[in-house]
Amino acid sequence: MGKASTKENKSIYQLAREELHLTRADATTKIPGNDDFPGMDGVTESRLVKLEHGDVAIQPEDVVAMAKRYNKPELRNYYCCNECPIGKIDAPEVTYTGGVHEILVNMAVSLKNVNHEKIRLMEILEDGRVDNDEIEDYEKICEELEHISMTIEALQLWCEKMKLNKNK
Repeated sequence: MGKASTKENKSIYQLAREELHLTRADATTKIPGNDDFPGMDGVTESRLVKLEHGDVAIQPEDVVAMAKRYNKPELRNYYCCNECPIGKIDAPEVTYTGGVHEILVNMAVSLKNVNHEKIRLMEILEDGRVDNDEIEDYEKICEELEHISMTIEALQLWCEKMKLNKNK
């Protein structure tokens, strides 16, 4: 008999499936007459068990299929940040909890801050290097640019999710 599943030992992929009240069989089966929500071609029910429990290495195509099936594009970002060897180094984790209004407010504030600092950034970069007396300002501006980038990523994920919801 298998071990009981508790919320603490469930993967993000299992939680995403269960949030939709899908059995593994449901998740891997194409919904008849609805091309917007295909099953996970090539992912069998037994493979899904292994993926959710971490018994096999999850592949990018598995994540893409689950993200589409569960209407959770954020699963791709999670995979890139936490499981992909390159993404662990380069990909920032995008999170948003308050909805589109929070995302838009964050973006407006960040754009205002960077717009205010653009002259300083041009002064710093005009000679092609960052001097010791410029480093503090430069790092602050870079942090703000990173914040804008994260906000844009969050907005793109939100838009993709809304597009998928529209197609339901």
